Amino acid sequence: MKVVAFSGSARKGGNTARMLERVLGVLAAEGIETELVELAGKKAQGCTVCLKCRERADRRCHGRNDAINECITKAGEADGIIIGSPVYFADITPETKALIDRLGYVAGANPGMLDRKVGAAVVVERRAGAVRAFDSIMHLFMIRQMIVAGSRYWNLGLGAAPGEVEADEEGMATMDVLGTNMAWLLKQTAHAR
Repeated sequence: MKVVAFSGSARKGGNTARMLERVLGVLAAEGIETELVELAGKKAQGCTVCLKCRERADRRCHGRNDAINECITKAGEADGIIIGSPVYFADITPETKALIDRLGYVAGANPGMLDRKVGAAVVVERRAGAVRAFDSIMHLFMIRQMIVAGSRYWNLGLGAAPGEVEADEEGMATMDVLGTNMAWLLKQTAHAR
């Protein structure tokens, strides 16, 4: 089993990556292979709605040639997907939106590509907007028939400066519970995939 986590933050190694690493650490301790993909510093463009993914149905985006194509491949191969984003102006980052839109379109053009994979959203905020950003990520999981892992609270952390989120004890503990729940779900559904 493998879980791939995507950080849509513009900061490499920032708060979003740190929260994702916390979840991945719990999953790794449960014997699940993990990978963190950071979009920081990579080209990540939005969907052009060229519909070539529907024409070719080969699990690829043909409208753009950038880092998102690699993410689409990794998501298709994984058993679980975590998408993390900091909050920018009360929603997800443009990089996260590009990933969601293009992965969503490609998965829609390739029936079963994401069905029953385990998904989780992780959001970092400074002050407000986390619930809206969390909801934006969750839309992908819901429309592509994924099973969503939850925690004891919304999967969010508080922090602005890099590393600040590590002082959010409740947020980090929420990541631990998320990792435990995601591992359990993956093990329960492994035979169905």
